[in-house]
Amino acid sequence: MGICWPKPAKCAHASSSNFSGSAKTHSNTKQESTSSTQKSPMETSNKPFVASKPHTPVSSNLKADTSVSSSLKSFSFSDLKNATKNFRSETLLGEGGFGCAFKGWIDEHMFAPTKPGTGIVVAIKKLKLESFQGHKEWLAEVNYLGQLRHENLVKLIGYCVEFENRLLVYEFMPKGSLENHLFKKGVQPISWVTRMHIARQVAQGLTFLHSLDANVIFRDLKASNILLDSDYNAKLSDFGLARDGPTGDNTHVSTRVVGTQGYAAPEYVATAMLWSSNHHQACGILLREYFFGVSRPRTSRLLVA
Repeated sequence: MGICWPKPAKCAHASSSNFSGSAKTHSNTKQESTSSTQKSPMETSNKPFVASKPHTPVSSNLKADTSVSSSLKSFSFSDLKNATKNFRSETLLGEGGFGCAFKGWIDEHMFAPTKPGTGIVVAIKKLKLESFQGHKEWLAEVNYLGQLRHENLVKLIGYCVEFENRLLVYEFMPKGSLENHLFKKGVQPISWVTRMHIARQVAQGLTFLHSLDANVIFRDLKASNILLDSDYNAKLSDFGLARDGPTGDNTHVSTRVVGTQGYAAPEYVATAMLWSSNHHQACGILLREYFFGVSRPRTSRLLVA
């Protein structure tokens, strides 16, 4: 789920089940299995990682998961209404399958809503009330980004779960998505030096996710899910389709096929077997867009199997 820009609705991630709030959900995913085959190498990086909290399996009950709730701010719906001036149109950053994203302002220390132009700027995503799939993606986003910390992952500041309302509060990324810089008309092109810097940081983010500290398979790598801060530092966003990686001697997991057509690895689409190395297909497509300016086909669609 990118923070500020449109995207298609996507399938719920397989690790989540019911949520303890009032939204009605159900779970019909089968028990996922693991298999032991030769493990493929991951990217490597010479740049050290920043500290991270140890990752634990995704919880189906957010309020019972203290490792998540203790690291994130729980906002009231009233606070987020005030932070966005009641979700007025002038604060709208973008709209997609998940819902709408708004620009808001909060106090840097107390996290209370402040007047526009004061405090810190945040991006607030508001889930569509009718979106069941979005609710499960919302839950995955809270659980993963609530536990993982890395300089190349977008920072989740907090969340709101109040009656049927589901919202997420992120750090604001002023330069927007990499996709905008590559293909949107009127956006200043980025230099080759900056492009190499961004590519290196994306690799660092993926390497961290596939490390033993995190053990997460991203599953939705694409230019629209790479966000840039004011200094063009890249951060991965949208963890709605992420899932836990294999454990022990197992090198892959069997799971339902989800993702964006054209980016998902053919072997994953054909077998539903997911390796950490499956992102190589998406990396290849991304580099093609990156260096040759060739976007994915307009007919690209969501994969749900």
